Amino acid sequence: MNKYLILSRHRWVACLLAAVAGLVGAFAADTSAANLSAPASHKVDFAAELLPLFTERCFDCHGEKKQESGMRADSRADMLKGGDTGPSLVVSNSAASILVQVLANTHPDLAQMPKKKEKLTVEQIGLVRAWIDQGAIWETVVGKKFTYNTNHWAFKAPVHAALPMASDKKWPRTPVDYFIHARLEAEKLKPAPEADKITLLRRLALDLVGLPPSPEEVDAFVADKSANAYEKQVERLLASPHYGEKWGRNWLDAARYADSDGFEKDKTRNVWFYRDWVVNAFNQDLPYDQFITKQLAGDLLPNATQDDIVATGFLRNSMVNEEGGADPEQFRMEALFDRVDAIGKSVLGFTIQCAQCHNHKFDPISQEEYFRLFTFLNNDNESQRVVYTT
Repeated sequence: MNKYLILSRHRWVACLLAAVAGLVGAFAADTSAANLSAPASHKVDFAAELLPLFTERCFDCHGEKKQESGMRADSRADMLKGGDTGPSLVVSNSAASILVQVLANTHPDLAQMPKKKEKLTVEQIGLVRAWIDQGAIWETVVGKKFTYNTNHWAFKAPVHAALPMASDKKWPRTPVDYFIHARLEAEKLKPAPEADKITLLRRLALDLVGLPPSPEEVDAFVADKSANAYEKQVERLLASPHYGEKWGRNWLDAARYADSDGFEKDKTRNVWFYRDWVVNAFNQDLPYDQFITKQLAGDLLPNATQDDIVATGFLRNSMVNEEGGADPEQFRMEALFDRVDAIGKSVLGFTIQCAQCHNHKFDPISQEEYFRLFTFLNNDNESQRVVYTT
């Protein structure tokens, strides 16, 4: 047979096999796509809905310390790069993305993921599909510039929610009661019977001042038959000096208040002026903006009073090390780090010390911003403040 005819036949057979393989592959892909759960219908909030899921289920095996099959999953760039089997993401095409196929167990050659942890639900896979189809926007730290999901609930101003419907129109007395009633109905529970007046007053007193009511206060409340008897007890307890003692303790914990230095000698310190300032601020119902301003910069206010200066004790509650071999500059730096962290936990309401070493992975704090705050506090000229009792 003519060698050119044989070669042509081989080429024809090869082309036929390639075409058949293509059809089989296309059929398999169509079948896999048909078996996938539908993408979620809403705009996916990556930071709230997917990043925690990826962190819990994926990063142990495909993160910074470990990359099984050469695949890393803790950044968009790594997802696009993929591992031994190719890119994990095909942006805007979730059905063709290996990530989706292994999560849904539709890939012909790869096992379902994650291997060692709970598999994703249909709804969770739908979130991943929608995220990819919507462009696979990965909202996280990028270099020095931080981009994050401004729609995250923790960074949104609270708004009044619409009151849920209540089947029992007589039970709710305040707006909060409507939400309690709705949850009870959802759990198929009945409201507990109303507490008697003695129990009610005891609960109120312990909550507001941390002390049980006296027998005389109980007798007066039981004897008061007026419609606003309870409200009068609330006002009485709010006016008590013990109110500031009870609720000021929460802030003093955040402010690291202590009556001794900590560390080796643990010498006593005379900073109870600051403790009393916090208690009085609560009792005077000092507005929160003034409460914070005075503690961070009370000595810089125009015509600063002794109380304004005492308020800056907030920044001076760090532990003090007077051990013989201690390096003063080292522990001055430790105190500054402590101040930055205290401001984060108390004023900002979340931990920021992660950013001391690297950009925060989940919250909008970069390392550069952390050290800007550090530098601001480090510009203070330290001195011992002397204050006096009346």
